[in-house]
Amino acid sequence: MNAGQAAVAKSVKIPEGYRLDWGGEYAELLEAKAQFFIIGPLAVLLIFLILFALYGNFKFPVTIALGVVMTEPVGALIALWLTHTPFSVSSLLGLLALLGVSVETAVILVTYVNKLRLEGRTIREATLDASLLRLRPIMMTALVACLGLLPAALSTGVGSDTQKPFAIVVVAGLISRLFLGFFVNPVLYEVVAREGDVLQV
Repeated sequence: MNAGQAAVAKSVKIPEGYRLDWGGEYAELLEAKAQFFIIGPLAVLLIFLILFALYGNFKFPVTIALGVVMTEPVGALIALWLTHTPFSVSSLLGLLALLGVSVETAVILVTYVNKLRLEGRTIREATLDASLLRLRPIMMTALVACLGLLPAALSTGVGSDTQKPFAIVVVAGLISRLFLGFFVNPVLYEVVAREGDVLQV
């Protein structure tokens, strides 16, 4: 976009008393970015506070957040690139929506690992068993959102430009989160977990 503005400024001579404004979706994107820098950190802080209340420490919330950050945007950004879809306001909102679902799937896993450890399993046993036993509910949680938004992600009709980027980000992001998170989150949990942890489920 900066290259386009530079090219226009170089080739278009604006008469005195006039000015050039960039509006439309670009202006909406700038406005959404400004709001995102406020809403985004507030949403992350709220999620952290809820997770801290759930687990009673910062260790597991940080593990969940790190796992989500490492796996969530991968599929979303690759899908936008493959479909030649520009990053827009709709895409930005899709990433925010994706954050909530991704955290939920991670919480399902971590909570069940803690439950198995309270029953006497070792960290390795609990992590491995929880990864296998919670795969079905995690898949169901992710696939509900994926299948619900799949028609919008594949739509090509009139007016689809506004909803398609949102749907592409959510669908592709959840797919990458599902497959990558299955490996990343258990590994991160095992790295930070210790036998003396105070466990809450």
